[in-house]
Amino acid sequence: MPKDNIKRICLWSGPRNISTALMYSFAQRLDTKVFDEPLYAYYLKNYPEAQSYHPGAVDIMNTMEPDGEKVVEMMLNNDEKPVLFFKHMTHHLLDLDRSFMKGTINIILTRDPVDMLPSFDKVINNPTLNDVGYQLHIDLLNYFEQHNIPFKVLNSKQVLKNPEDALRKLCAFAEIPFEKAMLSWKPQKREEDGIWAKYWYHNVHKSSGFQKYMPKEEDFPSHLNPLLEECLPHYNKLMEYAI
Repeated sequence: MPKDNIKRICLWSGPRNISTALMYSFAQRLDTKVFDEPLYAYYLKNYPEAQSYHPGAVDIMNTMEPDGEKVVEMMLNNDEKPVLFFKHMTHHLLDLDRSFMKGTINIILTRDPVDMLPSFDKVINNPTLNDVGYQLHIDLLNYFEQHNIPFKVLNSKQVLKNPEDALRKLCAFAEIPFEKAMLSWKPQKREEDGIWAKYWYHNVHKSSGFQKYMPKEEDFPSHLNPLLEECLPHYNKLMEYAI
């Protein structure tokens, strides 16, 4: 476990949950360095089934560290800035030893599956429960409670409805000062973007801040109804903890 005073924030997100916008938000802080999904190559290497349908899988594995323990070591020993923000997908953890989370500030980021599933399905067709993260978030929540690890649950919808309020609560939990600069950014790519950005980040690259929440207008795709029924109990449980 780290013995320094650096704040290491781990955002444990599902896909299509405004996690990239939050990464861009924290990147506006002069005291912060952000990292984009450092466990992605580890996930792909150890879950070969995903390699066939994750865009850019070969490039990701060829350019990132595939050893999950080495990634964790990097996270715990990096001291480039006083605040380090690691954007993670919860499903990237697989069977990695989670004891390192005792030394990180842990945030679970979720999103209403009615909004999320159609968005994800446009890039990865016919996703499964393991792809979208709701069960895995509950598993992580249970781990935190069993090991007395503090955590917060953040709802994407609430962030979009009132970004400043959500960010103030998040910063208070991390024990860092809120900065107004976190509310906006230039509409452009960032050097920290993963090489998968060209497949996923079109909207955030065109944005200059958190987009106003807009309910879905199109009908929910009928082929996703079974998955929605699987996700809703987990999402509702997460909402009991949401800040």
